[in-house]
Amino acid sequence: MQRIRLRYTKRGRLRFTSHRDFQRAFERALRRAEVPMAYSAGFTPHPKVSYANAAPTGTGSEAEYLEIALTDARDPEKLRILLDESLPAGLDIIDAVEARTSGLADRLTASVWELRLDGVDPADAERAVAAFKAADVVEVQRMTKNGVRTFDARVAVVDLDSRDGRDGPETHSPQADRPTDQPCAILRLVVRHVTPAVRPDDVLSGLRAVADLAPPVPAAVTRLAQGLFDEETGTVTDPLAPDREAATALTTAAPAATAKAPAPEGPA
Repeated sequence: MQRIRLRYTKRGRLRFTSHRDFQRAFERALRRAEVPMAYSAGFTPHPKVSYANAAPTGTGSEAEYLEIALTDARDPEKLRILLDESLPAGLDIIDAVEARTSGLADRLTASVWELRLDGVDPADAERAVAAFKAADVVEVQRMTKNGVRTFDARVAVVDLDSRDGRDGPETHSPQADRPTDQPCAILRLVVRHVTPAVRPDDVLSGLRAVADLAPPVPAAVTRLAQGLFDEETGTVTDPLAPDREAATALTTAAPAATAKAPAPEGPA
């Protein structure tokens, strides 16, 4: 059985796609692309697809991940192209690797988010960010299925900064979700995946609590990356990198092993 890990996006209007909607669209794409999927056992078999830490409905993303299991081996890049062509524009498969290591979900420990605040003065955003970062605790409330829950939104935030949206194009992919081009403040947020999860809207609630920052229109939120947080560099690393490195090591080792193999002895 071969396992393939995929990175996909939610762009433009497709950011409003729920996780369940994406699951249905992806399973249809698997059938259209005639992918030789492995299925679960039981009375109602399902294709073996593992989804990891999906972004909330209404947020864009450049870094969603899933893993599929195949009964027959396929070239990851060719499979990526087939699946991408079978999905609507905006749900784009942008990377594929063969799984050669374990624990993809365990490598998704932090996310980088971009929050576009249209109608917010960048100077006001900068003051709010400074107040948020200076606070030891920023309590916010969120409605859950068990009622209103109060928790600290500050504890999970590794970094938060702001800049003027008029300074030039965003530093991430130009295809990321940008619904308007009007002047605005842009926040860059790095947050750890903790329990309870701290989401971008929780950080916005915290900015409102500490500095009365209230955008006149809903923020356009895009996840730019997710993966392991590197304490030394303060960056979020590519979760598919270990699989690529393992594949490279295997490719390098194969010719070396062939060269060291003894030549077969001829007839005496």
